Amino acid sequence: MINNVAVVLLLLGAGVHSFEFDELKKYVDTHKEEYVQALREWVAVESDSSDITKRSEVQRMMELVAEKLRVLGGKVEMVDIGMQKLPEGGTIALPKVVTAEFGSNARKATVCVYGHADVQPARKEDGWSTEPYNLTDIYGNLYGRGTSDNKAPVLAWIHAVEAYQALEIDLPVNVKFIIEGMEETGSNGLAAMIEAQRDTFFSNVDYIIISDCGWLSTRPALTYGTRGNCYFFAEVEGPKQDLHSGVHGGTVKEPMTDLIGILDTMISSNGSILIPGIRDAVAPFSDDEWKLYQKIDFDMDSYKAKIGVDQLMYENKVELLAHRWRYPTVSIHGIVGAFSAPGTKTVIPAKVTAKFSIRQVPDMDPAVVEKQVTDHLQSEFAKRKSPNKLKVTMIIGAKPWLADPKHPLYQAGKAAVQRVFNTEPDLIREGGTIPIARTFQDVMDKSIIMLPIGGFDDGLHSQNEKMSRYNYIEGTKLFIAYLHEVAQIKKD
Repeated sequence: MINNVAVVLLLLGAGVHSFEFDELKKYVDTHKEEYVQALREWVAVESDSSDITKRSEVQRMMELVAEKLRVLGGKVEMVDIGMQKLPEGGTIALPKVVTAEFGSNARKATVCVYGHADVQPARKEDGWSTEPYNLTDIYGNLYGRGTSDNKAPVLAWIHAVEAYQALEIDLPVNVKFIIEGMEETGSNGLAAMIEAQRDTFFSNVDYIIISDCGWLSTRPALTYGTRGNCYFFAEVEGPKQDLHSGVHGGTVKEPMTDLIGILDTMISSNGSILIPGIRDAVAPFSDDEWKLYQKIDFDMDSYKAKIGVDQLMYENKVELLAHRWRYPTVSIHGIVGAFSAPGTKTVIPAKVTAKFSIRQVPDMDPAVVEKQVTDHLQSEFAKRKSPNKLKVTMIIGAKPWLADPKHPLYQAGKAAVQRVFNTEPDLIREGGTIPIARTFQDVMDKSIIMLPIGGFDDGLHSQNEKMSRYNYIEGTKLFIAYLHEVAQIKKD
């Protein structure tokens, strides 16, 4: 009995002293200006992965990431992932992927944090109120391209590890990082790299954490699902050249008219997808999901005000969120070849190409969707008895990702949010696509959580992107707490 009591007391003592959260919080609070300065330095790098003329800047950004991790004593590598083929011919080197390791204790769990350091394009003349690559602090909001997506979250994870080290507190888990520089343009080369290192760098990874998303409201959130994306081009080609509508209008079947006609057959005015079979594989909406959605903090009027509309497609919270997150949607993005410049031009375009996408949800298969869309558009085009030619091409086929929100990773997330923010988090899904999550799931068969710190109003990909000081600093504390909570999960 005495031995058992001693063991219990020893465990209790270890539990009390193993996580000195107050000390870690104080460390973060006393170094927050340094954290802001680090973000300022990273934002100043124009790491736009979509612009090949900025490729050297993306590579410089990756070197800054590597150096930041080296300073902390991590085992850092810059992994060459090959070349990128350019549309006009030729190739250019892809930015190296940064990997880092902190700790190798086989008795501890190992988490792998994924992030990216590239950004979307940004110019002041696009409508920014500040210079996009000059971090600007206005009333506690840190404005700059890449602040929320994804430079501040990556830095917050690094600062979390740094805090443990600075206070000489053992990391409760082994931590690995994988940071890339091509996420905004499709993570070119990353899937092959993950596959190649599945049995080396990733061999001992237990859990994967992604912080490349945001909250739904002012309440913290844990994200357990994302939609996939099938992106299509539909090209209609007719005369050998553009024609004058006054001279030739009424004598030919116009490609633009054919294209708009078939696009109109894909979706109704109330948002229903009209492509046969497209919703057959959609997982049914369960009672448990309905109850989960009911509890989510989401205000319809605030959402309308935020996006600037007077009316939404659906009138209640659950139905709206369900169609935003867990049902497929069709969106038409643009038409190439159509006249869009200022002024008037009476032209009949000889060839026009529509760009549209269908967001995927479980249990849809992109290959099946490709056939359904192609068959439908070809069938509708045939009904028009047009001499023009239709070509349908799917250029992206990203699968959806879904986790079990009852998994211990999410219980750990709830505990960490409660510790830092003193509230229960919302369990949410994302309407957008983060393909790397499904890649990790398929290649490595590991449990994944998305643990966001970005605000609901951060303006990702938009003008005036920002990360609030509050979310940045408290988010660092959240990551510190989460590492501790994950360590409490029993390893299989």
